[in-house]
Amino acid sequence: MMPLKSLAFRLLRFTLLFAFFAAAASKSPSSSPTISEFLKCLEIRDPNSSIPISKSVYLRGDPSFPSILQSYIRNRLFNRSTTPKPRAIATVVCAKSNGLELRIRSGGHDYEGLSYVSPNPNFIVLDLSGLRAITVDATTETAWAQAGATLGELNYKIANKSRCQAFPAGVCPSIAVGGHIGGGGYGNMQRKYGLSVDNVIDARVVLADGRILDRRTMEEDLFWAIRGGGAASFCVVLAWRLKLVRVPETVTVFKVGRTLKQGATNIVDQWQQVAPNVDDNLFIRAQPHVQGVGNKTELEVLFYGQYLGPADSLTALVSEKFPLLGLRKDDCFEMPWLESTLFWFDLPKGTPTTALLQRVVKTSVNVKRKSDYVQKRIPKSGLEAIWKKMLQLGNVYMQWNPYGGKMSEIPRDAYLVIWFDDGVAAEKTNLGAVNALHEFMTPYVSSNPREAFLNYRDIDVGTNANGSLTFAKDYFKDNLNRLMKVKGRVDPDNFFRYEQSIPPIPK
Repeated sequence: MMPLKSLAFRLLRFTLLFAFFAAAASKSPSSSPTISEFLKCLEIRDPNSSIPISKSVYLRGDPSFPSILQSYIRNRLFNRSTTPKPRAIATVVCAKSNGLELRIRSGGHDYEGLSYVSPNPNFIVLDLSGLRAITVDATTETAWAQAGATLGELNYKIANKSRCQAFPAGVCPSIAVGGHIGGGGYGNMQRKYGLSVDNVIDARVVLADGRILDRRTMEEDLFWAIRGGGAASFCVVLAWRLKLVRVPETVTVFKVGRTLKQGATNIVDQWQQVAPNVDDNLFIRAQPHVQGVGNKTELEVLFYGQYLGPADSLTALVSEKFPLLGLRKDDCFEMPWLESTLFWFDLPKGTPTTALLQRVVKTSVNVKRKSDYVQKRIPKSGLEAIWKKMLQLGNVYMQWNPYGGKMSEIPRDAYLVIWFDDGVAAEKTNLGAVNALHEFMTPYVSSNPREAFLNYRDIDVGTNANGSLTFAKDYFKDNLNRLMKVKGRVDPDNFFRYEQSIPPIPK
């Protein structure tokens, strides 16, 4: 494993030198006093670099600016000519001393564009996508992963060291570990090993005053806060040290669909009772969606499953505990853990594992996502009403993920609408659909507060404008006061801020 001191040096070097975007209407630093002073600050702080700072800063007039800015924008809703653009790309201390707002982007998913969009014209984007080094130590079962490394890269590196070790995180290989962990990311091993944050043992961060800390030198409450409390509210996370978990050499996956005519309602009703309570090695996601059949539409529920073991054991378990699913041996596919990550991303069977190293998604779409927590079983009458509403709305689907095991026994729901057509009419129709479904689900989900998942960023939950904390109560519940106290100690000037960041409580 990379020695800690060596890692710290490399992280510092990348932080000072790697590209960070931003934008002003101007095309040169000299036409903007703020940017000019900002660049001078960077040069003063790193005078001996062999790489000129000009190679690391992209302004709006630079030919490379559009491609670099857009390279990690997954959501076309925030990639339009009217979208506010950042001002330049750079480091924390110089941004703070020159009165520039900072947005932090690791290079993964961001459903509301808060990591690269701001209503403040004087903002920069600290882009960490170049911080992608990963070191794996199979002997100690640990790994260091820099914030810009993707889950695909992490899985690939781990598998090259050991076929029996993995890190429990999300199923999208293009998402970066920085934001995924900082927002409390989950994955298909959460019932066995918990969330990603439950398996983080150290971190390297930069505070607003420029100090670089690890777990030994930071306060323990800060280490707690950055693991699921929205790390960008407190600091810049440069790297995470991860505890790897054991997986068998062969895992089994399946994906089967059941329509209403095939008894989907009864199957989902049984799934609610079984999925949070079955063997912790089994994870089954239920995904209701509307599909077209000729000139008609019908509702189908897809069941995605993963079992940390062989197919024979899986089919026997499902036959006993979840018989209504009707899972057959030929529905199941045995494969190494690494190949299962391709399956979860819906890549065709036989896709080479090197596809996990593809950082930039070729197809961008318009997307809106919302989330909820279901704390009690939805009755069959409720399920039937939900199916009816989905068929009425059309272009929406849901993902229901079970907890239980290492987690609490609460399924979590996400509502998602994706569309490819740009334009005001398409946006209005599709946003209206997902909002209508979210409203319709009100009787079946948590309330007071209506809980939401931080990483499924949803600006409709609310913002911190005018001191409002409604959104934070939905995300953090009883943890909010403790998080605000941490913020007050480590960032009392509220330098790390955005629309849904945590405000400080004074010391």
